[in-house]
Amino acid sequence: MSISVEPVGQVIGGRTEPYNDHWAPETAIIRIRSDRFTADATAGLSDFSHLEVVYFFDRVDPDTIEYGARRPRGNPDWPLVGIFAQRGRQRPNRIGVSRCNLLAVNGLDLVVGGLDAIDGTPVLDVKPYMAGFGPRGDLREPAWVEDLMRDYY
Repeated sequence: MSISVEPVGQVIGGRTEPYNDHWAPETAIIRIRSDRFTADATAGLSDFSHLEVVYFFDRVDPDTIEYGARRPRGNPDWPLVGIFAQRGRQRPNRIGVSRCNLLAVNGLDLVVGGLDAIDGTPVLDVKPYMAGFGPRGDLREPAWVEDLMRDYY
């Protein structure tokens, strides 16, 4: 099976290099494509505080894709875990998902804070974050994740 996906927009501004931590102060624009969408495509979006953004890791070399287990960030203190037990960018389909603050909606420009995608990144989809779609029940994660996320945002 083959799937074809066309970006709905692009990240403009913010960080230009994909280093791992301190994403919270980053501000960028998600520019929705005006050749595909009308200005009313973002109507009502400003009523939300956060977005879920699906994007494509376009600068990840396909030769570096992981298909098995590795230590997150190559850290020898963290366990060897499968690629589906982590959120690294060397994923099989190079798809990233992030939640970020929606700071403003200016037509087809979405001003966001804390998006962990770099300038020029193709955006595949944008959804308002709704608490009802958040996890139900108790959240469980291994201890190494707390270490990894300590300075991420």
